Order: sequence, then C-alpha cells, then structure tokens
Amino acid sequence: MADTVFTWAIANLERETADGFVFVAHDTVKANDGTYSAGAYGSLGFERPDNLIPFADLTEEIVIGWVKDQFGAEKVAEIEAALQSQIDEQRNPTKAAGVPWAAVAA
Repeated sequence: MADTVFTWAIANLERETADGFVFVAHDTVKANDGTYSAGAYGSLGFERPDNLIPFADLTEEIVIGWVKDQFGAEKVAEIEAALQSQIDEQRNPTKAAGVPWAAVAA
C-alpha cells in the first residue's frame, strides 16, 4: 500500500483591480495513493495585509502558503485526514448498495 500524496493547488484568485489585493483564493486539495484518489475544493477570504505583494509577483506557492497559514496546521491536517478517510473507504469499503436478489455480474 503506497503512501498518500496530498497536492494543494490554487484554482483561481479574486482581486481588486486598483492595487491587485487578493481577497479570495479558490483552492483544491487532491489526495492520491497510486490506486485511489479523493479531492476537495474550497474558497478562503483574506484581510488586507500591511504590505501587498504585487499581483504579477505572486506564485502559486506563495498563495498556497497563505491558504495553509489562514487555515492553520490543525485544519490542514483535518482536511488531509478527511481525504485519507475517503481513500481508506475506497480501499476497504464499509458500505455498499444493491439488492440480494439481483444477479451479480461476474
């Protein structure tokens, strides 16, 4: 069983056109263990900082850092744990659907 890899990304940013202040980041988190995968999407708002980084100078890594800092380590761990639970459920299902009288395809 492979370790799960979590990949954080920024899907989009919302900013003020006057000065480039980013006030919302739309983020995705993907989890993949090589066989199974799960994902989450979220949006997070920011308060105006004292020192703005010019919009053109932003990188995805900078904004992911903002998102993770805003969430805090505990929430980041909670999000990743929830995705891990989804992968664990795919790997070893605890629930199923169907009726017992229907023929099961081989």
